[in-house]
Amino acid sequence: MTIVLGIDLGSALTKGILLQDRKILDSYICPSGGHFANTAQQVKNKLLTRSGLNPSDPAYTVATGYGSKAVSFANEIVTDITAHGRGLHFLFPDVRTIVDVGDLYSKAIRIDNQGNIMSFLLSGKCAGGSGRILKVMAKVLQVPVEELGALSLKSQKKVNFNTGCAVFAESEAISRIAEGNAKEDLLAAINRALAAQIQSLAERLGLEKDYALTGGGACNPGLAKALTELSGLTISVPPEPLLTAALGAALIANQKK
Repeated sequence: MTIVLGIDLGSALTKGILLQDRKILDSYICPSGGHFANTAQQVKNKLLTRSGLNPSDPAYTVATGYGSKAVSFANEIVTDITAHGRGLHFLFPDVRTIVDVGDLYSKAIRIDNQGNIMSFLLSGKCAGGSGRILKVMAKVLQVPVEELGALSLKSQKKVNFNTGCAVFAESEAISRIAEGNAKEDLLAAINRALAAQIQSLAERLGLEKDYALTGGGACNPGLAKALTELSGLTISVPPEPLLTAALGAALIANQKK
């Protein structure tokens, strides 16, 4: 029995996965908070305690993500792009194009038939091209972030936004609310605007089938729907989109055991 640990320490959330012989033993997600080292240790302790394991049981640990350098117990650090490639290949072996919609950036990634990175592109620093715009709109519309996608699917009227910038989109949303537009129609519009930026990023990279969406944005079914309609392709979404990079890190750890 070989057990390994993958830790993805993101800017907003920290995710961990324990693998036992390439099978998921347990996973855990919590806010990253202000002290990355403590959060990483908390995730490890939680996973080991729930699984009835000892601190010495993981044979190898790989860390990835924004705060990966703070994971003092990691045997190795890899980029989140590398981790996403391995994780998505494990889940969807036919996927060649990945878009990770994170809290700070979106990333378009191309992988080969082994899950190795061939090329990638990052979105600009504007929040309009990342999952941050969804948080902005959730605040403006007073809707919990986790309910944005389901509510947007109830849209009955097409509303177009004139900007993909989060700052101006906030102002525009307030104006549209004053005009009497429904929240679900505004949310569907934001999903279409974000989908357009994601699709543009993927096309600049060189879109190759099959296509997968991951990261926090992939938890929004409205965004996946908008991207499917825009691209004309079937979009694969992991059952737990937030865990893809942690899974990839654990799979890499499994190779090093």
